[in-house]
Parts: sequence; structure tokens; C-alpha cells
Amino acid sequence: MKFCERLRWIRLENNMTQKEVYEKLGLSPNGYASYEQGRTEPSIATLIKLCELFDVSADYLLGLKD
Repeated sequence: MKFCERLRWIRLENNMTQKEVYEKLGLSPNGYASYEQGRTEPSIATLIKLCELFDVSADYLLGLKD
């Protein structure tokens, strides 16, 4: 599973909207949407915030481990 697919899946598993995620992380709506669409990838700092928000490891979120 690609990063963008896993990110969307984990957001939905946590019953969160894109708006809830980008507001909690201090991102722009288009910035976050581009992660889920696979157009861009987050910085390391944002990746850490995503991991903390969803309580998962970076390896999991990046698809290195299931």
C-alpha cells in the first residue's frame, strides 16, 4: 500500500475528516489533500506529527511494516 493510500485509510479508521487532520497539524487544506492524493510527501516534521496524531510508527505509515 502506498503512503497516500495508507494515510487516507488510517484517517478514515480514526473517523476523522481531512479538515480535522489539517487543522490539528496546522496544515493548509490543499497541502494535506496533496498527501492523500499522492502529489506530494510530507516533511519529516509533518510525518512525525502524523505519527503522533494517529499513534502509529513512521515505518507503518510509510508502508515499511504492517
